[in-house]
Amino acid sequence: MPPPHLLEVIALDANDAVAAVRGGADRLELVQDMSADGLTPSVECFESIRAAVDVPLRVMLRSHDGFAVSPRELDELCLLAERLHAAGMEESVLGFLTGAGDVDLGALEAVLAAARPSRWTFHRAIDYAADAAIAWKAVGTLPGVDAVLTAGSAAGVDVEGLTARLGWEHGAPPWVVGGGLREEHIAPLRAVGLTRFHVGSRVRHGANWSRPVDVAQVAHWRRLVD
Repeated sequence: MPPPHLLEVIALDANDAVAAVRGGADRLELVQDMSADGLTPSVECFESIRAAVDVPLRVMLRSHDGFAVSPRELDELCLLAERLHAAGMEESVLGFLTGAGDVDLGALEAVLAAARPSRWTFHRAIDYAADAAIAWKAVGTLPGVDAVLTAGSAAGVDVEGLTARLGWEHGAPPWVVGGGLREEHIAPLRAVGLTRFHVGSRVRHGANWSRPVDVAQVAHWRRLVD
């Protein structure tokens, strides 16, 4: 089970991972190519990070910017997911939508079958779904999902939007708040009971994706989250 106050940090390589863990990150999300909003890392990258740190690693399974996936892309992603699983991947991050904005359950189930994660996050696809509540109702029935990465809106962190979602009649998802998260968001989010947070560029030197994770900034966010 994740800790009650979770700090999840995006890592692009082993150096990022080591710095994030030194600063107090509980869990890492592994991606590559943030210019495309985070895609699946290589098997070699995953292996180097797994050898460098001993915290849970959630590996992004996504082939391009956006949430739709073509049959060819799906086949390629499933093959890569199988390779990552064989290399030791235990946890994943994924989510797919149809052109109409509904959850693409066929694609989701295919990649889950290939990746075989023990636990996984449905990522910010929920913020772009035609109806977020219906999307969660579909996803929440799948085995192993224990987190939903969301900002509360497609435009970025929306405290009111997140608060409203806590009252969904079929049960509030296990939210992890991320996607433009800033320091000033933490207090009002914690006040309504949200305690799991996801950060990326905010904990890098100069808040710049081209620069590495800053141990001091991760430690600062650790204090904020706690």
